[in-house]
Amino acid sequence: MVSLTQTPSSAPVDINFDDPALTAAVQQGLDEVEARLREAVDNADPLIAEAAAHLILAGGKRFRPMLVLLASHFGDPAAPGITDAAAVMELTHLATLYHDDVMDEAPVRRGAPSANSRWGNTFAILTGDYLFARASDITASLGAEAVRKQAGTFARLVAGQIAETAGPRGADPVEFYLHVLAEKTGSLIATSAHFGATFAGASPDVVEALSDFGEVIGVAFQLSDDLLDIASESNTSGKTLGTDLLEGVPTLPVLYALASDDPAETRLRELVAGPVAEADLPEALALLRASKAMAQARATLDSYGAKARAIVDSLPDVPARRALDAVCAYMVSRTA
Repeated sequence: MVSLTQTPSSAPVDINFDDPALTAAVQQGLDEVEARLREAVDNADPLIAEAAAHLILAGGKRFRPMLVLLASHFGDPAAPGITDAAAVMELTHLATLYHDDVMDEAPVRRGAPSANSRWGNTFAILTGDYLFARASDITASLGAEAVRKQAGTFARLVAGQIAETAGPRGADPVEFYLHVLAEKTGSLIATSAHFGATFAGASPDVVEALSDFGEVIGVAFQLSDDLLDIASESNTSGKTLGTDLLEGVPTLPVLYALASDDPAETRLRELVAGPVAEADLPEALALLRASKAMAQARATLDSYGAKARAIVDSLPDVPARRALDAVCAYMVSRTA
């Protein structure tokens, strides 16, 4: 199994690749990426170095670097640039987290005080900018095409955040939400797979298929988080249960609930129409877990898992293909 790095307070995430050699190679690659991340944020100014390393040291799933490494096994995983490409993906992701925490006024990230709660909003925003600058600097060493790809990806991320902030504006709320997930989450995970395959010298059709897989599994990744926020019976996932409900974040199960006209779920719609009061959280969670809306959300997640598996089936029959199938299974089963 490959254990993805997690927050200090959470259980490790183990994905069984069922191939000892591939497992060892990916784990070694993740260790090398971790060292590259720490090197990338080192700075002569100790305050900048501390703030930039804050979320790196707090842990995280490192899903994007893992996907870079897995995709590289459809070509030459020892080819130059793969470790740097994986570090770029994680640094870009981390940069967005600093900014997200400011926008969300989040006090905690990955089990530690958020940068904004520790140093203030301005410093947190500037630290996110610094991480993106470091990612861009590393990308420049990978060539002009990599720079264009990363810039386009970051544009999609920002466009997704703008869309989320502006709201549906007449669009179907569920379709709009899935579009935002593709922009905010799917785009970077798609580029992770693209970079891994490209720098490993995989064929163009394999690069395209892996990019498509990354986008689909990226949406599934976020949908599974949405369901975990409701379905998990404990905090072993590393998430505080019901956080999205307390903050009034309309995730997919809530959107399906609000769109329903089932009289039996009137009380549920009343509870989730806005931020749920802490005293009402147990009732809201119980009603959501038993609702048709939750079943709909699970079915949507399953559909993304099936779509991702169909893409995996089109890839060359190498151990990494079976590992990607295990990733699909993990994304769907973690909320069961």
